[in-house]
Amino acid sequence: MIPSNSIRRIALIAALLAAPGLHAAEVAGVKIEDSLRVGGSELLLNGAGIRSKLFIKVYVGALYVGRKSTAAAAIIDSQQPRRVIMRLLRDLDAETLSSAMDEGLRANNPPAELAEMKTQTDQLIGIMKGIGKAREGDTIAIDFSAEGVTVGLNGETRGKVAGPGFAKALLKVWLGDKPADASLKKALLGG
Repeated sequence: MIPSNSIRRIALIAALLAAPGLHAAEVAGVKIEDSLRVGGSELLLNGAGIRSKLFIKVYVGALYVGRKSTAAAAIIDSQQPRRVIMRLLRDLDAETLSSAMDEGLRANNPPAELAEMKTQTDQLIGIMKGIGKAREGDTIAIDFSAEGVTVGLNGETRGKVAGPGFAKALLKVWLGDKPADASLKKALLGG
């Protein structure tokens, strides 16, 4: 016979595990935290999904915001901190990382605006190339703020690009009218 205090413990654990919001989400076997702290701000998981290219799973992406929203424009235009996390599901070389960012910027921003941000775009590409070969399981975090963009790899800052306009332009890679992956955009927006 099982002691009654053991049954109560098991019931309590089951109830805690079943309660919404008390555990992290999981996408493709990758645990996604419900919230995280960036600087002095608490950010909430807005959504998470898989970035695929030609049926190949590339990374699990997660979007963190100060206030949840299903409206891409509201998140892009926000002055509050935001973070995109990419947890790699395969190895990616520096050229692939940098060209994907450049391609996403060109697809979602007018040529005149891109010309004005050429220095920042070059800085970002330099940071991505500086990462070198990112390995399966690595985490690339991109923080968006009123000051610009900060890129990190596995918790270590790899570089910064100044400019709030550039932060908005880069966020459009995932949330713009021509995102890198439409199904990922929908997932990041909580859909």
